[in-house]
Amino acid sequence: MISYLSASWIYPVSSVPLKNGVIAVHDDGTVEEVLSAELAAAKNIKNIQYHEGILIPGLVNTHCHLELSHLRGKIAMHTGLPGFVQQVIQQRDSSAEEIETAMLRADEDMFANGIVAVGDISNQTVSKSVKLQSKIYYHTFVEAMGFNPGRAGEIIAAAKLTQEAFAPLKATIVPHAPYSVSAELFNEINAVSGISGESVSIHNQETGDENAFFESKTGHFLKLYEFLGLDISFFEAQGKSSLQTYLPLLSAAPRTLLVHNTFTSKADLEFAAATHAGLYWCLCPNANLYIENRLPDIALLKDAGLTLTLGTDSLASNHQLSILAEMYSLQERAEVSFDELLRWATINGALFLGKDKIYGSFEKGKKPGVNLITKTEGRRLTSESRVQRLI
Repeated sequence: MISYLSASWIYPVSSVPLKNGVIAVHDDGTVEEVLSAELAAAKNIKNIQYHEGILIPGLVNTHCHLELSHLRGKIAMHTGLPGFVQQVIQQRDSSAEEIETAMLRADEDMFANGIVAVGDISNQTVSKSVKLQSKIYYHTFVEAMGFNPGRAGEIIAAAKLTQEAFAPLKATIVPHAPYSVSAELFNEINAVSGISGESVSIHNQETGDENAFFESKTGHFLKLYEFLGLDISFFEAQGKSSLQTYLPLLSAAPRTLLVHNTFTSKADLEFAAATHAGLYWCLCPNANLYIENRLPDIALLKDAGLTLTLGTDSLASNHQLSILAEMYSLQERAEVSFDELLRWATINGALFLGKDKIYGSFEKGKKPGVNLITKTEGRRLTSESRVQRLI
């Protein structure tokens, strides 16, 4: 059976928006066709379900930390990244029941918020059971981290065990961040993930202290290493930004997501364009505001023609896991159009995850989910805009 859905606007993403358009969807969610109002009238289609608002495909969250959901409301805001990391380490432990309950609630909230696919960071396997029963598609990024070059072998061995434990779920071993991965560990990660062409991710330039550390071995990361009891006397700054230091160490074969990019410069973008052809750039604005109280230079990133995606980060650094809320933040603070935001929130994320044949746009044969955005002002989001999942 086919259902016919219409709204004030339909955004197929793969083609122009349709005023009062109609989408035909099978019971299993497969798109049959997308019609203009005129073509639907010419076909004399009956039983069209009409909605006030905007119909869009399911949303894609390319960066989340589901396993930190129990930290909601426990981490102070505006501490800067080193302070945030220290708080997470101090408060991360909790009962298995509390962690499981929080993850289940977060997963249900994401589904209710119209999210159909998630790129999720994991350091352990606690999220597996939630992901197995979820209605959301998850690609798990198993983080490998260790700045001591002598431990690269044992760290990658442990990451492989975690990756295997996530089977049959999709899981890829990835580097955590430049300041937590040695050159030797980058080599180990490239050996297992860099040759496969799989999607990988890395936290990038989330704080100014990250660049300071790589440029001159200064900044608050020195205090973080001291707190962790790590001897980093072996490290010598190269006088280059974080991105320009580590990006040559990453394999250029996979689709690679750089996450946050809060302190990425024009020189960094030029360097990246010449170094790695398969880059995607993830924005997590509400997490950036929560931790650093600052956004990336959105105009700079847009003007560079980057392939941008959206993420929520975790409930340790965000009040909610809603891609619509991220879209609204960017619209209000950086004056990004709805059309651009929707591409970042749908097809670009699906492309990064390698799931664009299913998600990301209304096209015949896809099963992208159907969301209704309500309480808009024309094609602009408002503080009262909400997502209602229809399919």
